Amino acid sequence: MSPERSPEFIEAISRGLSVIKAFTPEYPSLTLSQVAKATDLARPTARRILMTLQELEYVRAENGAFALTPRVMELGMAYVSSLGLWDVARPHLEALVTRTHESASMSQLDGPDIVYVARVAVPKLIGLRVDIGTRFPAPPTSQGKVLLADMERREILQRLSEASRSSVIPVVQWDQKSFLEELDRVKQQGYALADEELARGIRSIAVPVRDAHGRVLASMNTTVHAAETSVETLLNKHLPPLREAAAAVTEDWTRWQSLPSQVRERDAADVGRIPLLASPEE
Repeated sequence: MSPERSPEFIEAISRGLSVIKAFTPEYPSLTLSQVAKATDLARPTARRILMTLQELEYVRAENGAFALTPRVMELGMAYVSSLGLWDVARPHLEALVTRTHESASMSQLDGPDIVYVARVAVPKLIGLRVDIGTRFPAPPTSQGKVLLADMERREILQRLSEASRSSVIPVVQWDQKSFLEELDRVKQQGYALADEELARGIRSIAVPVRDAHGRVLASMNTTVHAAETSVETLLNKHLPPLREAAAAVTEDWTRWQSLPSQVRERDAADVGRIPLLASPEE
């Protein structure tokens, strides 16, 4: 039985979004029948939605099937732009990558998952592809641990009781008791490690990025290939510059928040003209 909807709920928007979300990295191209099946919509309804999205240039037809266009990225960038996160973080992420020669990212929580909101990558062969908007289950990631560690236990357990919307199955499944103990350590030490927990060969370290009130706004990490970089190297070599970069983003974000709203809106408008730096490797 479907949940009761608010009187203000617009079914057409919900259906349109469900069609967009039907396209995944595993299924980037879908036929009309496949879209209808994935969304549980009648074929005529699915077809009208696809035709509308095609006219709006969010979908293109190719070889008897449909695929998303890069314009869909505007939907995610609208969120990033509204916060100014990418605009604020980008130069510090770039400087961090120049210094470490390793990929760096920033994420926020969405339910039980982390979602990448900023990223600068280096061309290394690592098992998972990561772009802005990519989501992973939070528990086996260093960024997820940092974000969850700032929350009350009740909220942590509530979030993690929800089903992940990521298609990735982690190598390590979380155990409530040990995971909560780890989050206590993360909060105390101010950083989190993930050692081949999400996928084989991926090792990362993350720290919090805070707002003007000291609340954890996002997490920032450095990702390395486990065969090349040890945990000791992550802690001794990569953690200090990562902390410096996160502190710089926190400082700039605090300054951003203090600006008049008109100035923030003007500066955020430039985000759409900044090229996204995606990773070919993770």
